[in-house]
Amino acid sequence: MKKEQFYEDLVSSVKKDFEIRQQLRQPYELAWQLNMNFVSGNQYCSGSPTGEIVEEDKDYFWQQKQVYNHIAPIVETRIARLNHVRPKMLVRPFSAESEDIESAKLATKILGSVSEKMEFDKLIIQATSWSEVCGTVFYKVTWDNSLGDVIYDKGKQYHNGDVNVTVCSPFEIYPDSNVASSVEECNSLIHAKAYSVEEIARIWGKKVVGEDIKVFSYNGTGLGGKGYNSSVPSITQETKHNQAIVIERYTLPNKDNPEGELAIVAKDTLLYLGKLPYTNGDQNTRGIPFIRQLSHTQVGCFWGVSIVDRLIPLQKSYNAVKNRKHEFLNRIAVGILAVEDGSVDTDSLETDGLSPGKVIVYRQGTQKPSLLDPGHVPADFSYEEDRLINEFITISGVSELARNSTTPTQVTSGTALQLLIEQDETRLSSSAQEIRNSIKQIGKYVLRMYKQFASVSRLAKSLTSQGSVELYYFTNSDLTSDDIVFETENKLTDSLANRRSIVTELLRAGVLQDHEGNLTEQAKLKILEMLGFGNWESAKDVASLHRQKAIKENLELKVGELPLEIDNHQIHIEEHVAYLISPENKDISKRKFDLVMEHINLHKQMEGENVREI
Repeated sequence: MKKEQFYEDLVSSVKKDFEIRQQLRQPYELAWQLNMNFVSGNQYCSGSPTGEIVEEDKDYFWQQKQVYNHIAPIVETRIARLNHVRPKMLVRPFSAESEDIESAKLATKILGSVSEKMEFDKLIIQATSWSEVCGTVFYKVTWDNSLGDVIYDKGKQYHNGDVNVTVCSPFEIYPDSNVASSVEECNSLIHAKAYSVEEIARIWGKKVVGEDIKVFSYNGTGLGGKGYNSSVPSITQETKHNQAIVIERYTLPNKDNPEGELAIVAKDTLLYLGKLPYTNGDQNTRGIPFIRQLSHTQVGCFWGVSIVDRLIPLQKSYNAVKNRKHEFLNRIAVGILAVEDGSVDTDSLETDGLSPGKVIVYRQGTQKPSLLDPGHVPADFSYEEDRLINEFITISGVSELARNSTTPTQVTSGTALQLLIEQDETRLSSSAQEIRNSIKQIGKYVLRMYKQFASVSRLAKSLTSQGSVELYYFTNSDLTSDDIVFETENKLTDSLANRRSIVTELLRAGVLQDHEGNLTEQAKLKILEMLGFGNWESAKDVASLHRQKAIKENLELKVGELPLEIDNHQIHIEEHVAYLISPENKDISKRKFDLVMEHINLHKQMEGENVREI
């Protein structure tokens, strides 16, 4: 087969595969659009059999169609609580050898540096917003040669490349099976996204013919009723010009392609064909560079489920109750006038109503107009409204305490309030665990990217525990492990108020004091750090400066180096002893051990002399 014919058949195969996956994924896509509409406030819409969102019209001109959006604050509260989930990643050494321990420390610093450089917190917030509304979101971890440090060679400017993490909405991802339990279980995955033809030419160096493509956008939808006018944003489609859909199909390794395959197609043009570019799998295997994050797992389905799916029927019922109630109140406030046929000018009454001071002229001998008894609003409306509010709390798992920052009227006990807080955390725990799993997987992919591509020495920087900036160089040979663990698992409740409460209780119990009942300088600094004051207080505190000096001496101590008279000997002794007994330094040489011990004895000797002088 000729090469040109092979490329044509491949392009046709990729496009046909994409169309099939579009049809299979259509029901899920319709649900995502509906969720986005309800969160934004357009709640008088539904999905049609043709796969489109259709607006629901009024049955009567006077009908109330106001929106009383309880879904948006529930989703916003969940996102705000989940944004506290930022576990610190630590890399576990491959073995107990000192080289592997140092490599693990370096990898941990690299992850911290990359997180700051890419503003990783913003990416997680963006991704969490998608997963909470649509149920699913994806991270794409790639290597971008246009990023990194600038290198000049023979008058030309280059970049040494760097890791790039982007957030992909579920609308862009098409798996080969909608019942796969994870990305790893998919044999292939398609990432489809609209690009301008100029951007395609810049990235892949090939020209394609542009076309008009429909994308999602916000548009105003009119609502209201008798005497009310309002507009809410709705998720609709708008047309973008001179665009093309770029289809990236990632296929895992198989017998025909031992290193997998990546085919990129736009229109009828093959932009790229080759093996999978990244060895991001376990055991140095090639894999798909996507990480999935769910809001809640849906058994037997690739896509997650959002809390919005469960709240939509409840929100529709709540809107109906509130609007019917207001229609009843309108009848009571405006009144319904009964007139005898031909006795009055009905056109004038319909236009102006019963305005204050209005004179109604009716024909002599006829029955004068009278207001019908409007009755009262049935108590069932208020009962149903309260019941629906309680159902919002039951289904969403977001209590009044979390959503409104107000305690329930029937709850006055501090223990009961703490139980409510713990219940909110329990309902969020599965979503929080999904975020932690995603962060861990991203960390592994980042380290594997550097292991594969960082062959040239590159500069990175990180913030030390003492608040100073540390610069260091590394290459891929310095990375031996990508086994990531978290420093702490419970980041959902790690708020400043909780920490202050814990520190206060520990102080009262005497846990932080020494055997004489006093607080050491180290304990004071640690307490300030836990209370959120560690950065600027410790930066100017003399005790902190002594501690930094002692830590530096541990690393750079020379033979014959004597302590200074101005040293705080107690702090120096604590740091030197901690250095010697730390498990991380168990493999230091006997010469270094003896040198530090001699320095400790000199500190003790000088401290004893100072005490005798006093």
